Amino acid sequence: MTMKESGDPAGQLRTRFGEDAVTVQETHDDITTCWVTRDDAPAVLQYLREEIDRPFRMLYDLSAVDERMRVHRPPAALDFTVVYHLLSFERNADIRVKVALTDDDPSVRSVTGLWRNADWYEREAWDMFGVHFDGHPNLRRILMPRTWHGHPLRKDHPARATEMDPYVLDDETMDREHEALEFRPEEWGLKRQSEDAEFMFLNVGPQHPGTHGVLRIVLQLDGEEILDAVPDIGFHHRGAEKMAERQTWHTFIPYTDRIDYMAGVLNNLPYVLAVEKLAGIEVPDRVKVARVMMCELFRIASHLVWYGTFAQDTGMLSPVFYMFTDRERILEIVEAVTGGRMHPAWFRIGGLANDLPNGWERLVRDFVAYLPERLDDYDRMIMRNRLWQARTKGIGAYDVGEALDWGVTGPGLRACGLAWDFRKERPYSGYDQFEFEVPTATEGDCFARAEVRIEEMRQSLRIVEQCLENMPEGPYKSDHPLTTPPLKPRTMEDIETLIHHFLSVSWGPVIPAGEAFQGTEAAKGNNGYYLISDGSVHSYRTRIRTPSFPHIQMLPKMSRGFTIADLLAIIGSIDFVLADVDR
Repeated sequence: MTMKESGDPAGQLRTRFGEDAVTVQETHDDITTCWVTRDDAPAVLQYLREEIDRPFRMLYDLSAVDERMRVHRPPAALDFTVVYHLLSFERNADIRVKVALTDDDPSVRSVTGLWRNADWYEREAWDMFGVHFDGHPNLRRILMPRTWHGHPLRKDHPARATEMDPYVLDDETMDREHEALEFRPEEWGLKRQSEDAEFMFLNVGPQHPGTHGVLRIVLQLDGEEILDAVPDIGFHHRGAEKMAERQTWHTFIPYTDRIDYMAGVLNNLPYVLAVEKLAGIEVPDRVKVARVMMCELFRIASHLVWYGTFAQDTGMLSPVFYMFTDRERILEIVEAVTGGRMHPAWFRIGGLANDLPNGWERLVRDFVAYLPERLDDYDRMIMRNRLWQARTKGIGAYDVGEALDWGVTGPGLRACGLAWDFRKERPYSGYDQFEFEVPTATEGDCFARAEVRIEEMRQSLRIVEQCLENMPEGPYKSDHPLTTPPLKPRTMEDIETLIHHFLSVSWGPVIPAGEAFQGTEAAKGNNGYYLISDGSVHSYRTRIRTPSFPHIQMLPKMSRGFTIADLLAIIGSIDFVLADVDR
């Protein structure tokens, strides 16, 4: 989306705040990128959200960059940069607002008063980078333990355990850890009903089967009614963004599989597309269609896991076994094509790891013919079951405005009536060549979210069938020099070609300096990678925008006034993965 097509928000900002107040930066992704001062940032962000025509209603992402070791810095960069990524659905456009900060005072005004989901994003930026957000209601660690020293995504923080002193659990350390574990309700934002009333709270997790992983939810209760719910995340944090700094561009691909570990190559796609934007790589049509087919198969696989476990959370035992059997058929296709199953890491920068094998068509055709009847059976078994409807209708509902305030994307957004799908609105990898519908619902409750995902599986089958019938011939990788090493026989002809081949295979490509973002419609919502290259074989900064992070942040709003039994239905309807939350 170019500046001209989106109404040139940078020009509107300059008109509103003055020519010298806004500095425009060129990027590889054509997202309007503007630098503003720390003092102007609150007013600029409020203008973009509330005053500009066709406003940028959603805070899509908020992150930071440690600029201190960067060689190819943007002109306005200082020691740290806070990056606000805003999204306008009316414009179908993004804007990136950057604020430069100094090492001696890395602070900026909080925007929690503008966007509800800024709470967690700002806590994460403080936790990882030490950027202080003045006026934040509860600025404390969110991913790292309370006793952690330092800010892990700063460049001077160690990336490996071997770079740190050995861990010693002496008496002083043990006392400090025990004190950090003590639960003080006021620190979590829980409030007493009256001066003479005691708190009644309940821990759900972090090892409760209903939380779908290591998630802790602290409930404040009045009998069975939930007065407040506070999610406690970070138990699954593995430092994926830190790992990206030490891996080469191509050796990081398998790490992306483990973010939403139910969705396989749906994690690879935004990453390789963002790298291809940076490098100027165009892939062949066969690559595009093969990527789409594999992504849609994994979308179905992810939704089947969600469908079965959601039914199980609300009292049905049999469906999860049926649906895992169906998912196994998809994984058999994946294994035949890629050699892997849940984590195939099959996509490559500029193409695929290998071509589609002989016989893939029969496997895919059998599955496309098999699943529709099964989905019809599940409709009769689950969706038309009056008891299940009673457990899900009217539970955990929100409207479009609330969804935008909290950063909800994907099925959760479409379940309250907004037919927004990034495959349709911003086609990538050739999605504009496929015929499919965007399912929506209206109620925004647990049942509506189920309706949308179930219909999405049927639409994904339509896309897979079109891939099956229209798979182009041609190469399975680009011939761009940054993605394809010289042919092996040619390495025996001269030393320069041999050196090039060796470096391409061992180190990977040297990606030109620059910045690019790519978002895709993943299984759980919009997944995006914001990459910064400093002109080397490593990423300088890899920001992973996952859908589960803002979705689980909305849990308190969705659960207040309901019961503990309703909470399990709400959690199941969100469809999140803890690795997608914590990274």
